[in-house]
Amino acid sequence: MAEEVSNKQVILKHYVTSNLKESDMEFKSTTIKLNVPEGSNAMVLKNLFLSCDPYMRNRMKKFEGGYVESFTPGSPITGYGVAKVLESGDSNFQKGDLVLGRTGWEEYSIVTATPILFKIRDKDVPISYYTGILGMPGLTAYAGFYEVCSPKKGETVFVSAASGAVGQLVGQFAKMLGCYVVGSAGSKEKVDRLKSTFGFDEAFNYKEEQDLDLALKRHFPDGIDIYFENVGGKMLDAVLLNMKIHGRIAVCGMISQYNLEQTEGVHNLFCLISKRIRMEGFLVFDYYHLYPKYLEMIIPQIMAGKVVYVEDVAEGLESAPSALVGLFSGRNIGKQVVMVSRE
Repeated sequence: MAEEVSNKQVILKHYVTSNLKESDMEFKSTTIKLNVPEGSNAMVLKNLFLSCDPYMRNRMKKFEGGYVESFTPGSPITGYGVAKVLESGDSNFQKGDLVLGRTGWEEYSIVTATPILFKIRDKDVPISYYTGILGMPGLTAYAGFYEVCSPKKGETVFVSAASGAVGQLVGQFAKMLGCYVVGSAGSKEKVDRLKSTFGFDEAFNYKEEQDLDLALKRHFPDGIDIYFENVGGKMLDAVLLNMKIHGRIAVCGMISQYNLEQTEGVHNLFCLISKRIRMEGFLVFDYYHLYPKYLEMIIPQIMAGKVVYVEDVAEGLESAPSALVGLFSGRNIGKQVVMVSRE
């Protein structure tokens, strides 16, 4: 007989149309049998670390035609995580393997879509890194900067939400290439960290700037070659005025808009024409084929101390709703991770 255990879950109570609150989620305890049905290629996972990511907010709205499906109210939230295989019906994965991929916000998950799981082979770094620098945010930074932005040595680079999971890496990649890099963040502590820990040339607190256009002109008197967009709204409008001719904008996210019932418009799009700017949105899914190449590049850099990564780890599944909500007020310092179990 398969072992049956209690399984605590984080459930989305209803679709969310305004500011996300912890009360939009609830906890539920069920039981789960830790076995794979005979003939199935499913796997039973014990979840170890869960990734809190801004895109998850959009999945809490009811919409059709998006790049990811909406969550289902009354069901567990899902996202990227690191888990241990307890049982496997897939010959590519064995009991005891550590995997990265889509899993549930719960203690145990039964996963059937095994093609979206990656086996973790290098365990010389903290396995929580696979929710961040060695996972989706890391590959996002790598693909967005190198593939979408087409950077060159000596160019000027601006990164918004620069202390977050993706931004902190984009800035370091740009510095490694020999670019001049400025980041924006929402507190003095984050601004100081951008310069002292991540090596940005300059940084500023956007909350203290009355005029974002002037702030950008102060840091980029000759204009911006590359903008790595994580924020949207007023910041994007100001950046468009300060881009150089033939500048590039990689649109990764727009976190300032996710909690708004009515999103803000952008007024300076004519700059795309007059300055011949290339502005391109991208999704990390389109670059999964680069994941092995990315790991070959980044793991030696981490081991040598040439790339720094900061995590904000919340302990216990019960801390997950608060950790996710905190992303939208900038409460986290670095990549927000939830530790469900130490194995």
